[in-house]
Amino acid sequence: RGVDPDFVVPGLELATSLVLELCGGEPSKVIIAGKPPKANRPFKFDLGLVKRLSGLDLEPREIKQLLTALGVGLDGKGKALKAAPPSWRPDITGPADLVEEVVRLVGVDNVPATPMTRAAGVAKPVLTEAQLRQRLTRRVLASRGFVEAVTWSFIPPIEAKLFGGGAPELTLSNPISTELAQMRPSLLPGLITAAQRNRDRGFADGALFELGQAYRGAAPEDQFVAASGVRFGHSALEGSGRHWSGEAPASDVFAVKEDAVAALAALGLAQASLTSAREAPPWFHPGRSGALKLGPKTVLGVFGELHPDLLASLGVDAPIAGFELYLDAIPPAKRKGAGRLALDASDLQPVRRDFAFLLDRDVAAGDVVRAALGADRALISDVGVFDVFTGQGVPEGRKSLAIEVTLQPREKTLTDAEIEAVAAKIVAAVTKATGGELRG
Repeated sequence: RGVDPDFVVPGLELATSLVLELCGGEPSKVIIAGKPPKANRPFKFDLGLVKRLSGLDLEPREIKQLLTALGVGLDGKGKALKAAPPSWRPDITGPADLVEEVVRLVGVDNVPATPMTRAAGVAKPVLTEAQLRQRLTRRVLASRGFVEAVTWSFIPPIEAKLFGGGAPELTLSNPISTELAQMRPSLLPGLITAAQRNRDRGFADGALFELGQAYRGAAPEDQFVAASGVRFGHSALEGSGRHWSGEAPASDVFAVKEDAVAALAALGLAQASLTSAREAPPWFHPGRSGALKLGPKTVLGVFGELHPDLLASLGVDAPIAGFELYLDAIPPAKRKGAGRLALDASDLQPVRRDFAFLLDRDVAAGDVVRAALGADRALISDVGVFDVFTGQGVPEGRKSLAIEVTLQPREKTLTDAEIEAVAAKIVAAVTKATGGELRG
C-alpha cells in the first residue's frame, strides 16, 4: 500500500528515543532533504453510494463510524460529505475505494444476492458479424477433428522471414526473449512448431488449428484475422492413427483443402463460387498447394503441403499439410436478419449424367466444374469429379477427366429431348472454357 510520508519525522523520533534508551549517547540535529509529498486529495463522497454499488443497506451513522475508525476524515452534513483519506492509505483515491472498505469491514458474505433485471422479449444480438464468423469457424474446425492451439504472437526472426515477414518495423523493441522478437506474419509457424512438439512427445498423428491475429506491417490495416490449421501424420476427418479396420490416410493437400472449403462453406461461401488457383506462397510445396479465390482478385486462403526445405529448416522431421484462411477478406453477408431461408427441396427425381473429356494435362479440374455449372444454372444443381486418367488410350500430354452432373427439375419431369439439350450445353461450355473435347 505504500509508505506513509507523514510518519517519516515521527518515526525518526521514535527510533532515536529507542537508541537513547538502550544505548545512550547524544543525538544530532535532524536534517530533512527535500519536501514530503502532498497528502491524498479530499474528494466528495455520497453515503448513498454504498447501497448503490454494493447493495448493503446501512445507516449513515454506521458508515461514518466504520470510515472514521480507518482514519478517514469526513466533513459535512447529510449524505453528501467531503472525505480526506489518511496519509497511510495512498490506495484510497476515490469514492469507490471507500465503498470497498465498508464492504470489507461489514463482510462480503453480508452482501445480498440480487439478480439483474431482465428485459422483456428476446435480447438483441450483441456479437458482430466478424465475431460470429470466428465462433462458427472454431466450431467447424473442431467438428472436423482439429484441436485448438494458442501459440505466441511473436516468433523468431528467422521463421518470420521464411513466411514472408521479417520487416524491421515488426521487430519488438523489448521482447520477452531474443528468440521471440518478431511479430508473426502467419499463424502457421507456431502451429508447425506445436505439431513437431507433439511428435517429439509421441503423438505422431494429429490436427491443430488456431484463430488469431497476424501482421503484414506496422499499420492498423496490415493486421488481419486468420484461421489456420495443420495436419500431420495419418490424420483425416474419419480419425487418425492406426486401427484394426485400416490406417487413416496420410495428411496431404486434398485433406487440408477439404478442411478449408468446409470452413468457407459454413461461412456462406459455396464451393461452386470458389476458384482454386496455383498461387500458393513459396513456403508451400509448389506442386501440392493452391489458393482459394473469390473472383479473379480476392484471395480467401491458401492450402497445401509445406515445402520440405522449410520443414527441414524448422527442424520438422515429417511432412505437414496446412491451410490459412483470411477471414477479413470474406465479403459481408448480403442477407440481413437472423432467420434461416426456407428449405427449397424439389419433389421431382434428379437426373444424373456422366461426361468424360479429353483435356490438356495442365487444365485444372475446377475450370471444368465451373464451366459445367454455368451451362444451365436453373437445372444443374451439382457437378463432381469422379475420375482422372492418364495412360493407355490417352494421347501424350493429355488426360481424361470424368464428371457427374446432377440435373434437378423444379416444375416437371424432364423429357429425353430436354436432357439431351442440357447435355449439349454442358459439352459446349466445357469445350469453350478448356479447349477439351468429349471423349468417345
